[in-house]
Amino acid sequence: MDLIETKLDSTPHFHGVIVDVRTDTVRLPNGQTAGREVVTHPGGVAILPITDDGQALLVRQFRYCVGQVLLEVPAGKLEPGEDPRPAALRELEEEVGVIPDKLEYLGGLYVSPGISTEVIHLYLATGLNQGCRHPDEDEFLNVEAMPFADLLELVMKGQVPDAKTAALVMKAQLLKEREGMK
Repeated sequence: MDLIETKLDSTPHFHGVIVDVRTDTVRLPNGQTAGREVVTHPGGVAILPITDDGQALLVRQFRYCVGQVLLEVPAGKLEPGEDPRPAALRELEEEVGVIPDKLEYLGGLYVSPGISTEVIHLYLATGLNQGCRHPDEDEFLNVEAMPFADLLELVMKGQVPDAKTAALVMKAQLLKEREGMK
């Protein structure tokens, strides 16, 4: 069965600093039409930095949209058309003040494919060297170090509600198991 929907019309509603919002009319596989609300976002990067002694470097910050302080991996927004790898290196140094010897790409994830084009590119950073932490002017966060095993346990208990962090921790754990790492 053909599952492709074809855009027939598009109406822009909002142009923001980070996102644009539009409504599309699409033709469904059965020939009918339907509306689709679309949030266009340039994407982002998320990085799990692990020290040589197995500590995960995380940030704790207030997230206005959900009204909570969350524990997260360092992350940031891409500029339109920006290459994710240099962005990951930039965000890692800005938020936690480290520069990795190794930055391993673990894939991209759609954040909410039912409404948004946003893709977050996931990275594992190791061989960390001290850099210079310099968060953005509107970015207030605390850096925390935690044994990776403890972070994994928090994720498994559902105590890390941030999806990018949970996904990145699980991918890193699977990679660790495959490589026979401790």
